[in-house]
Amino acid sequence: MPELVALDLPATPAFVAALEAVWEAGDAVFPLDPRLPRPAAARLLEVLRPARVVDGGGTVALPGGRPVEPGDALVVATSGTTGEPKGVVHTHAGVAASARAASRALAVDPARDRWVACLPLAHIGGLSVVTRALVTGTPVTVLERFDADTVERLAGRGATLVSLVATALRRTDVTGYRRVLLGGAAPPSGLPGNVVATYGMTETGSGLVYDGHPLDGAEVTVGDGAVGAEGEVLVRGPMLLRCYRDGGDPRLAGGWFPTGDAGRIDDGGRLVVFGRMAEVIVTGGEKVWPTPVEAVIGRHPDVAEVAVWKRADPEWGERVVAWVVARPGVAPPALGDLRDLVGGHLGPWAAPREVVVVARLPRTASGKVRRADLDPAPGGRVGPGAGAGDQEGD
Repeated sequence: MPELVALDLPATPAFVAALEAVWEAGDAVFPLDPRLPRPAAARLLEVLRPARVVDGGGTVALPGGRPVEPGDALVVATSGTTGEPKGVVHTHAGVAASARAASRALAVDPARDRWVACLPLAHIGGLSVVTRALVTGTPVTVLERFDADTVERLAGRGATLVSLVATALRRTDVTGYRRVLLGGAAPPSGLPGNVVATYGMTETGSGLVYDGHPLDGAEVTVGDGAVGAEGEVLVRGPMLLRCYRDGGDPRLAGGWFPTGDAGRIDDGGRLVVFGRMAEVIVTGGEKVWPTPVEAVIGRHPDVAEVAVWKRADPEWGERVVAWVVARPGVAPPALGDLRDLVGGHLGPWAAPREVVVVARLPRTASGKVRRADLDPAPGGRVGPGAGAGDQEGD
């Protein structure tokens, strides 16, 4: 049976070569995020159970590896709405369908175009740039990390296509690119004419809706209560996942996949997405769930209670905010201490950018925190002036 091989490599040409080698051997690739703290990486390996890990030192066999099915190409980690890691399984056929549909929509010419991959390859938005290039034979330049100056400079050296999140777009002059794919969160207003707003997720093999319209082969509808929850965005098409790593198939009747997003189809046939139906914070294109962050902050010796939610942020889209009740008789923890604590366990993107010190947390009769009541300002408050008890940082 084919095996699952974890690639614990930075985003370099060596990653691309390793991916191709695994595929040529008939196995599937699990890209492990090299930015993850050791405990988080170990947890992913435990849950997804690859047979081998390829890193800078070579290949290491792991005990208890579980095989994949013939035809499987990728297993991409996603936290899901609960924060518990899952593996999304994509087949070679699905990867190819996604790559070809996206390339047709962008009128990609492998003889004239070149991709720049500058987003994390452990996420589908970054990884799909590489797989799209491999499937279509389009050249690709892989960057180890996003750098605005480098992305701008490459546009003058033959690069024509790039995929970004909103935070990166705001920092980059993209006028030199023929097309720019934008994903990861709700797009800002006033996009440049060469920017294409995409909608998709790990389970859809990257974006399958461009500027509100589904790609060739993809379909979008909104649940009516009979199929899917009322108002929930449903999608289907050949680029969707085969299943989760645990074997679960999330599709509904008729092959529809429930996205967990609320939305509608407007009079022009365009998909309009309102946001997540479940709680999630999207900051700089990264998804952060409150509960794991609360669990880490709760370990701080000076924290009696904590609730994590979000505020709007002009730079990051949303910022992670921690509402903290200090233990009696001690000073509340400093923002920097909590950022270091959370970043060391969950990654820097999950670290709070603001701490609000409060006397108590709003709770329901059953004791659950009412997140909507944490910040009385509709839509959240932005920037300085949020209150004397607030600590903010970048």
